Amino acid sequence: QVQLVESGGGSVQAGGSLRLSCVRSGYTVSPYISYYMGWFRKAPGKEREGVAAIDSDGSTSYADSVKGRFTISKDNAKNTLYLRMNSLKPEDTAMYYCASGLGNGGNWWNLGRPGFYSEWGQGTQVTVSS
Repeated sequence: QVQLVESGGGSVQAGGSLRLSCVRSGYTVSPYISYYMGWFRKAPGKEREGVAAIDSDGSTSYADSVKGRFTISKDNAKNTLYLRMNSLKPEDTAMYYCASGLGNGGNWWNLGRPGFYSEWGQGTQVTVSS
């Protein structure tokens, strides 16, 4: 059983920064199977959308709306996924979720879709005020 636990959310003013963390524990089939991970967000009245992803080979991909501002990274020794968010805007306000899936994602078309992931965390709230 895989568990994902996010932390690091909070309230900041526009232009500020936050770093989200997501600790992944457990495994579904084998601890040696590769996996990809991603960050998603859901704002009130909007659908859940992909923000950034890191594939099993370490390659990263981003939604156009966050390119140049957000950075996704992973510490394999700590089984922890990070999302560094700079130059935050009010439109970044949302509940942020981390997710993971087994194997290789391949491209943003897959990695940016919620349905491509099998495990989800409970979310951490990010609020950006103007």
